[in-house]
Amino acid sequence: MQGMAMEDPDKKTEVVLLACGSFNPITNMHLRLFELAKDYFHETGKYKVIKGIISPVGDAYKKKGLISANHRVTMAKLATKNSDWVEVDDWESSQSEWLETLKVLRYHHQKLLSPDPTNSLQNAIPLTKPGRKRKQEPNRHDPVKKKNQSPAIKSVPQVKLLCGSDMLESFGIPNLWKLEDITEIVENHGLVCISRAGNSVQKFIYESDILWRHKNNIHLVEEWITNDISSTKIRRALRRGQSIRYLVPDVVQAYIEKNNLYSPESEDRNAGVVLAPLQKHASDSKS
Repeated sequence: MQGMAMEDPDKKTEVVLLACGSFNPITNMHLRLFELAKDYFHETGKYKVIKGIISPVGDAYKKKGLISANHRVTMAKLATKNSDWVEVDDWESSQSEWLETLKVLRYHHQKLLSPDPTNSLQNAIPLTKPGRKRKQEPNRHDPVKKKNQSPAIKSVPQVKLLCGSDMLESFGIPNLWKLEDITEIVENHGLVCISRAGNSVQKFIYESDILWRHKNNIHLVEEWITNDISSTKIRRALRRGQSIRYLVPDVVQAYIEKNNLYSPESEDRNAGVVLAPLQKHASDSKS
């Protein structure tokens, strides 16, 4: 313990945790992933988690039973409104087509590099006053230290993809992910994978050359207080008229009830439609 106390708090790498997925609906399990990951990073003594981002997938993902992004984003916002560090971002869900997870990671990384209120990278250039720009130019190649004097944070925050073990294992599903995307995610960003104690995630990493090569960038967080809640099971309970209280935040349950969100009909949305990534990558490999 003594070692930890002596750790220079200034030397910590800042981390932003990004969770992508359907959040259909968001559950207490999703929220727990953030808490578990944050505890893990802080316990290493090397990282400081500065933000969690929930990015619900857009409707164009075409997953069976996926209700409108508008409702899913609203529920996620209700679920996190009391959190002082986890927030919801609707950039991904407001795109007209489905986006690869890597593009969402890149977007959030870019946004941290240039926190521009319009969030449009094109607009970032004219906003800089010409006079100021020249002044900063010579500084470019100087060590970062000079700018903020303290060696405080190691450069820019890292955006890491937060996932349950099912997401990591989905890397193995043919055509769901592009190999070069997986490579760039683990190479340039990193994964934080919450896994059940004694889970097969280690074995999965062992069996993949790419994941093995970058395993130092895959953080496995053991979940000792296991939590088996899934959105699929929540929807099933709702279709059967069963209670979901204590499985999702109360505000989310109230919103679902008020808007009568999940029914046998909603579960049939996109039935028989090929999932966007499968459609896209299958056509890519043909061309």
